[in-house]
Amino acid sequence: MKDKLLNWLNLILVADVFLVLLGFGWLAIAAIGDAAGVNLGLDLWHQLWMPVFNPAIGILMGGAILSGLISWVSRKFSAD
Repeated sequence: MKDKLLNWLNLILVADVFLVLLGFGWLAIAAIGDAAGVNLGLDLWHQLWMPVFNPAIGILMGGAILSGLISWVSRKFSAD
């Protein structure tokens, strides 16, 4: 059960990392485009910040902490 939970958690975290990296790449490209006067979706990125990217970063941090905590507890109680 614990292994299955950790596998699902890790799968979700990997997908979330790619979402966060995609969002960062989009922000960087859109900011450079905005500085050059080319519309590459910076306004749309700003609209998606609160409902998509902000929670994705929070889930990534919370999942990393949860994964580390589960591993720590597992090592603590299985070392006996």
